[in-house]
This record gives sequence, C-alpha cells and structure tokens, in this order.
Amino acid sequence: MPVQLSALSRTQGNNRRLKDGTVVPEGFPLEFQEMPVLVQGFRRMVRELAYDVSEMALTTYLTAKEHGVKFTALPIFLVRGFHHNAIVVRRDSGLTHPGQLAGKRVGVNRGYTVTTGVWARAIMANQYGLDLDSVTWVLSGDEHVQNYVPPSNVISAPSGRTLEQMVLDGELDAAIGVKPGSPDLVTLIPDADQAAIAALQTTGLYPINHLVVIRDEILEAHPDAAVAVFEAFAESKRQYLADLKAGALAEPDSADRLHLQVLDATGWDDPLPYGVDPNREVLEDLMEQASRQHILTRKVKLDQLFAEPVRGLTG
Repeated sequence: MPVQLSALSRTQGNNRRLKDGTVVPEGFPLEFQEMPVLVQGFRRMVRELAYDVSEMALTTYLTAKEHGVKFTALPIFLVRGFHHNAIVVRRDSGLTHPGQLAGKRVGVNRGYTVTTGVWARAIMANQYGLDLDSVTWVLSGDEHVQNYVPPSNVISAPSGRTLEQMVLDGELDAAIGVKPGSPDLVTLIPDADQAAIAALQTTGLYPINHLVVIRDEILEAHPDAAVAVFEAFAESKRQYLADLKAGALAEPDSADRLHLQVLDATGWDDPLPYGVDPNREVLEDLMEQASRQHILTRKVKLDQLFAEPVRGLTG
C-alpha cells in the first residue's frame, strides 16, 4: 500500500510537476500543504516537525541539525541565487564598499542564521575584506531554532521598527535581505548583478539557499522513502530544465531568468544539480562560512548531514 506523506514546498519551476501530480514518488505520494509565507512553514517544521517532507533553508537546517532536531536532509536543492544585491544602504550615505561597514550597525532580515544573511556576510568578508565581528548586526525577528544563541554583537531591532525605515532614518548604516520600497535605498555593491556573475565565473559556485528535509521517524519506518522522494524531485527538475532550455516556459519568472543567465554565463548543462557530490564545494563553503560567523560550533562531515540511502545519488 502506498504511504502518503505530508509535504511543504513553494511552487516553482523545478518542483511544479510534483506539485501538480505529474510526477509522484513511487510508493510515497506527497500531499502538499500550502503556506502563504514559506518561512513560517520552516519554523513549524523546526519547532513542531509539522510535515513529513519539507523544503528548508540551508543554514536553518544546519543549525537545527546541530541542535538535535529530528529531521535529515535529502540533497535536493530547490532554491539558488546570488546575494550581492541583498545589501542596501541609503542613497546619500556615501557608502559604496562593504569594507566601509566596519564598526557600524547593519540590519539583518529576520534571524542571524537566515541563509541569505550568511551568504551576504560571506561576500562582504571574503570579497571585500569586512571584519564581520566588528559589525553590530541588528535583527528584525528571531531564530527558527530556539536553542541557538547568537554572538554578542547580534542584537534585536526595537519593537515596531522596520529595518527599511531604520536605514532611511540613519539608525542603521545598511541592511541585508530588505526589499526596498523607497527610491532612497540602493544596493551597497555597485553593479551588484554583474558582480555576482563575475563571482560565479571565478569560483564556479552557484549559492544554494533551500534544500529538502524528511522526518527521521519516516526514514526509520520507511527506509526506501528517501530514494523515492529524491528521484521524484530529480525527475521534476529534469523536465523543468528541458522546458527552460527549449524556451518552452509560457511566463518565465525571476528564478527562471536567473537560471538562464547562469547557463549563458557558464556553459553548464545543468545549473541545478541534485546530489551531494556535484554540490560538495558549494556546501562545504557554506558550512565554513557558518562556522566563521559563529553559527555552527562543531565540525561535521558533509555526507553525514544527508540521509544515508541517497548520499551517492545524483539527479
């Protein structure tokens, strides 16, 4: 008898055929639940194990795993993107280089462990020489993983204040992960999109933001569930890529256009590989950045973060 699994994932090109039922994990059909604000689903998964299978922010997963949350990742990487354009400042601030933020106050959307924040801080440190420990990081929310304790230079924004308004009012010098609604806010890194593509061509790393996790209880009761779910997500992605490269998407969204840009810039056949081995370098880089930023406190082998039956699979 098939075992139906509850699932959470935002509809996007690479999982659309799973969401619409065109592709079904063999023996484990997925019943998707919708969450208007996806990160609230992440929180429910971390705190309540609310779904059998769930999309999850990468650094949230790493943090949750270190703190003993009972789910395990599958190497299905649903969301990737660049983060050079994630740092905004006031247009008249005179700031044009991340190194100028040393000793200043920088807002971070939601929690310190948010993956976009980790990647953006890594860019500022590695490519522009910013000493991250010299900055006061000001959060607009709290952490999904309640037991995580941030470093001493991380504080909370005052209640009722938005990061955007705090930057506009001069209470913050910059902010990460804020979608500016004001023309008075601009990206800190000039020509941010071009800088991101240049970094991709130099490093070969297309940053990962989201993967998929499955409850440990499911893995223990149904050891073949991991492979079935992985293969189904991989097949959905393969069909999406075929349409993407053929120009067969009726209304490409921003993610579709970004993947096409990556294909054009790199000549890769697949900008969205699933599996541990094809992503080892970018995953180990993210783990190293999380350690440097005082998010992870213990060393762990990359392969151990993924369910054993799928560690050798690619798709």
